[in-house]
Amino acid sequence: MISEILKYSLKFILLVLVQVLILNNIQYSGFINPYAYILFLLILPVRIPKSLLLIIAFFTGLTVDMFGNSIGLHASACLLLAYARPMVLRILAPRDGYETDTVPSIIGQGFKWFMIYTALLTVIHHLLLFYLESFRLSEFFTTFVRALSSSLATITVIILFQYLFFNQFEVKK
Repeated sequence: MISEILKYSLKFILLVLVQVLILNNIQYSGFINPYAYILFLLILPVRIPKSLLLIIAFFTGLTVDMFGNSIGLHASACLLLAYARPMVLRILAPRDGYETDTVPSIIGQGFKWFMIYTALLTVIHHLLLFYLESFRLSEFFTTFVRALSSSLATITVIILFQYLFFNQFEVKK
């Protein structure tokens, strides 16, 4: 239990630091901005209680908001991601359901499953984030393109993180 908390705390710190120090400074023509910190919410165990998931999501988003001076945008987008996550997991569930210690990852569920899971939740997160940031309908299509292009960049970064860093933590027992 303590080792799990430590492991997830280290992942949280790593992802938030990468987001704040590196990825927040990457913008390609104002259209592409990867948000890899959401990987932390994606790799939490499947059986985590919904209330705890929402609390963790709120504080994850709030942490990024504090460093990015974005006044609750990331917190609200993370809350929507956390709210939608159990539904997406239910839709993608295997016939026999998930095992009690299942952690969403490329190793555990395979590339195709993880790609669909990541893409759905990333697009949900980014659509809310970018529409709240824009907050005007006159830029509807521009905001939509920004959200989708940033989603593609985020998904790419998340897949790279899964292969480069997090696979070594997810070795089966």
